[in-house]
Amino acid sequence: MTGADGRRPIVVGVDPDPSKRLALAWAADEAGRRGLPLRLVHAQGMPTRGYRSGEPRPSWEEWNRALHGVGDQVLEEAVAFVESRQPTVEVSTLLAEGEPAWVLREEARTASLVVVGSWHLSRRREMFSATSVALPLTAHAPCPVAVVPEPEHVAQKPPYFVVGVDGSEHSAAAVDMAFEEAALRGALLRALYVWHPPLLGVLDEDAAEQECRRVLSETVAGRTAKYPDVELHHEVVRGHPVQILTGASEHALGLVVGTRGHGGFTGMLLGSVSQGVLHHAHCTVITVPV
Repeated sequence: MTGADGRRPIVVGVDPDPSKRLALAWAADEAGRRGLPLRLVHAQGMPTRGYRSGEPRPSWEEWNRALHGVGDQVLEEAVAFVESRQPTVEVSTLLAEGEPAWVLREEARTASLVVVGSWHLSRRREMFSATSVALPLTAHAPCPVAVVPEPEHVAQKPPYFVVGVDGSEHSAAAVDMAFEEAALRGALLRALYVWHPPLLGVLDEDAAEQECRRVLSETVAGRTAKYPDVELHHEVVRGHPVQILTGASEHALGLVVGTRGHGGFTGMLLGSVSQGVLHHAHCTVITVPV
């Protein structure tokens, strides 16, 4: 919900487990840095889950009372956590009935950023489960989505962000977001163009690599004037995008990618690159739509 002053809030999905607060902490700090309100969302699914076959279900009224009782407590504790961490951030809450991914996607319509934790993802399976939040949210949210890992990720000094570039409009939006994030945190920025040669190769690899460098330079051009304090390193790297980007982000503050790309990142919306980095990146992943 957009505030009366027109500021779009940062929306964060609140987990009922009080030990899982990294996404909430990340969102609170981001709201503090950006001077934006923070909206805490706790969503619960239908009351048919969690019961054995033949076990009597509670009535809708009973379940609704339980939802509000437990949900209100979850949000009260989350608000207290945010107020102790970022006392100047304006906080609002939403307790909703429905699948978390759907609820957060609806909230994303008026948000500047949506933040979720990555415990909903499975690193041991190739495919996301039907209850995953991050994948459907990043596929359909109209605003950037930050997926914050559990357990806590340790970044190296000096701090840096990584952004994937492929020359498309979508990667240009990701570059804008990455520069902004790096500037807010006093961090370096590594802009990577990952060149994945076709199976049959190319006739002139040197010319192909030079073209990659040209595209990379043009994509990042102009941002350094707007963000003069951000130290930029840009590289063309040969390899698979998932492997290169996740490796580069191992000790980063965050990895920023566009949600739909061309060239090196074709099929990013639901393809192997987006799914791969969400599975394997060690740091926060921020996906940026156009």
